Amino acid sequence: MLACLPASSPSEATPPAVSRPQGLVQGTDAPGDTAAVALVARRTRCGGEPPVLLCSGALIAPDVVLTAAHCLALFGEAGPYEVFLGPTLHPKPGAPGPGGRFVRVTRAVAHPSYDPATHAWDAALLRLATPVEDVPPYRLPGGQDAPVAVGSFVRAVGYGDTKDAARPSGQRRQGQLQVTGVRTDAFQAGPSPAMTCVGDSGGPVLGGPEGNEVLWGLTVSGDVACRSEAVQVRVDALSDFLQPFLDEAAPPLSPVPLSLDALCQASCATDAECPAGLLCVAAGDAPARCLLPALQAGTYGATCSEDAVCGGQGVCARLEVEGEDACRCFTPCEAITDPLPSDDGPPSVSGGGCTAAPGALGAVTLAVLLGLSRRQSRHRIPAGRSKTDSA
Repeated sequence: MLACLPASSPSEATPPAVSRPQGLVQGTDAPGDTAAVALVARRTRCGGEPPVLLCSGALIAPDVVLTAAHCLALFGEAGPYEVFLGPTLHPKPGAPGPGGRFVRVTRAVAHPSYDPATHAWDAALLRLATPVEDVPPYRLPGGQDAPVAVGSFVRAVGYGDTKDAARPSGQRRQGQLQVTGVRTDAFQAGPSPAMTCVGDSGGPVLGGPEGNEVLWGLTVSGDVACRSEAVQVRVDALSDFLQPFLDEAAPPLSPVPLSLDALCQASCATDAECPAGLLCVAAGDAPARCLLPALQAGTYGATCSEDAVCGGQGVCARLEVEGEDACRCFTPCEAITDPLPSDDGPPSVSGGGCTAAPGALGAVTLAVLLGLSRRQSRHRIPAGRSKTDSA
């Protein structure tokens, strides 16, 4: 994920620094920063596939995460995301799994003034499906807090690259930098001795007295070598973007969702009609169906832990991010032998509800995800972009 120097306004714009991906070099572990999160692509298989780290982020309310807008470039605002809370995203050899927990993202919104070309106002907000009540959010700057200033020391936190083969990305780390320049919307910092790098974009940058730190910024850019310069968006310049999102009322109670075993016969109009974890998605002129964006339309049967328990060609899909019922045997609609409902109950499915069409569901196919469009006009899954085009 490439990050570039944001420009605050045409009058204040400066020549951009060399673009580079955004981890913490010369940093240390950050066991106390429980409000720092990793933004990952939503996992759709239950076979132990490693999480794909997109960026870092900062919990600013029990159900709200602040990150960089360019972190949404690959999948768009309607893309499938979840956040990870914990010190270790990628488990060490022999470990049972990641050292933390995942929470599904239900909504992602980029700053309305974000400019991908200049990376002005490179900020985005994420709404979580479940509030994280046991983790204190980072404190936002207020009128009583001194603003960031040249010479100030700041502490960056992130899950990114360390430039050390013995310390891979996916570990929550921290490091000190010193502010070298300040604008109304952003500030620059140099190593003291740490520096942000690949995977730290969107991560918190903290300042102020120990024990009463404030979220001064979020990492968005720096030099290619991760040695000399980091650029941060100022959080105190984002109040008009943050406060309305934080003040949003809870959504109304959802209607009773469609049944998991009838999703091939029942169409949908909104996400609220779909079982938890599924989206209402339309492809072409076909009726919208409830599905995981990375999979085609289908139904969900018995709980599972791996593909093998779903039959010879079955797929164990991750309906929700965690929990005993999160993983269920998935059957694409094409594999259902009797698509018409009967008086005796739901349609019959070949293979006991867990048989998939040969080759229908290999590894997550990005082309399938990016080729779908949401029925809701305010949400659209974007056309495909190469990774080198994203910023």
